[in-house]
Amino acid sequence: MYRAIGTVKSRAFRVLWMLEELGQDYDLIAAAPRSDEARKYNPLGKIPALVDGDDVLTDSVAIMTYLADKHGALTAPAGTPARAQQDAMTLWLVDEMDALLWTAAKHSFALPEAMRVPDIIPALHKEFARNAEGLTKRLGDQEFLMGDAISVPDLLAVHCLGWAFGAGFPALPDPLKAYSKRLRARPAFRAAAAR
Repeated sequence: MYRAIGTVKSRAFRVLWMLEELGQDYDLIAAAPRSDEARKYNPLGKIPALVDGDDVLTDSVAIMTYLADKHGALTAPAGTPARAQQDAMTLWLVDEMDALLWTAAKHSFALPEAMRVPDIIPALHKEFARNAEGLTKRLGDQEFLMGDAISVPDLLAVHCLGWAFGAGFPALPDPLKAYSKRLRARPAFRAAAAR
């Protein structure tokens, strides 16, 4: 059985949702960022972490990719053009959505007050809105980002879209709202959120 370290209201949610989609049993070890509990699994105190036997894995996207590969689900096979396209989408989401959200969080509450630059927030909102338009075009009329089946990029994207909503970022284009709502209605999403 896996052990997931983190909280539902963090990037650990991505890992919990992934485990639910895969139908894997896991225990959730509640740990806030930089807490003593988090540092047991990651010396930097960052969450999430995943314990699989004797191995401790860190970084939400790395964990999701590991789980997808290990269980042969929610991913294209490694070494295929489809996987390269999936990885490109995953990395784009990390660079163009997750990074903007985290930068806004740092300058809103995570950094010591003297280090915050709140004037950067409007630029991050504008860039996120531009990227949301790009993601809308990428999604097109597909059900999922990579086509007919849910995959790692979908979990990452929907988590980022929810984070953006909660952080007061600009409203999403209607197709992205509908996409997010559809995926958030999945039983696995709801099970992870109920943890």
